[in-house]
Amino acid sequence: MEREQLADFLRLRREAIRPAEVGIADGPRRRTTGLRREEVAMLAGMSVDYVVRLEQGRSSQPSTQLLGALARVLRLSDDERDHLFHLAGHRPPPADGVARLARAGLIRMLDLLGDTPAMVLSDLGEVLAQNRAAVLLTGDHTRYCGDRRYVVYRWFTDPATSATQAPEEREHYARQLVADLRAVAGRRSGDPAVAGLVDRLLTASADFRRLWAEHEVAVRRADRKTVLHPRVGRLLMDCETLTTPDQGQLLLVLTPADDGTRERLELLRVLGIEEFPSPRLDGQLGV
Repeated sequence: MEREQLADFLRLRREAIRPAEVGIADGPRRRTTGLRREEVAMLAGMSVDYVVRLEQGRSSQPSTQLLGALARVLRLSDDERDHLFHLAGHRPPPADGVARLARAGLIRMLDLLGDTPAMVLSDLGEVLAQNRAAVLLTGDHTRYCGDRRYVVYRWFTDPATSATQAPEEREHYARQLVADLRAVAGRRSGDPAVAGLVDRLLTASADFRRLWAEHEVAVRRADRKTVLHPRVGRLLMDCETLTTPDQGQLLLVLTPADDGTRERLELLRVLGIEEFPSPRLDGQLGV
């Protein structure tokens, strides 16, 4: 761990981020053009004292989870993220589809989308980042660990997840999840992460076994689905999926498909601001 270089790097990157890039108002009384330490701490989910100690070169070695949070908040590029890990004495995360850090460019797109729900997923369906609108719509999916971090695993093993989708659409959505996983398994043939997930699903779910045996293959791109939200009711959403050139990460954007849904989303944003000031909520809704 190179504490002094790590401290300088974090301080300089913090000062280079404009508040508006992370959804913070840039008021006239700010004494710095970049982020404050307390803002970094809030966005990364850590204490202000620890951020201060990191920047002063007197902290303990940060965990890889903490470094991932800092890389996300500071909008680091892939190269900058790897450099951050090296300075902290850790091996950088892999650059393939199982990397668990959303790309900096996709994070910026989440910010630019503002009140439009959007999230970044790995090719296996792990939600790597969400904007606030997506958290209000579907709950916080980044809090899961183990196999539950994969949408397809929760769908086939947790009835609460599938219950959030309209009953008449559940079979179609289940088939879509399995067909997409089949496409990933073909593209990443021999990858133990993919093979292990498939094996565990085959053991855990009869429905998954039934659909997997049909060998349907389809990459997820565009769709329309009905979300049953516990606070504002039925929401008809159009879902567009943009894929990175290496197909390792996806940007999922959800837009209202009719005027009624648009009005209910506006209501949800108001309710969220009034009752949930924190940008992170618990939730079980499928994506």
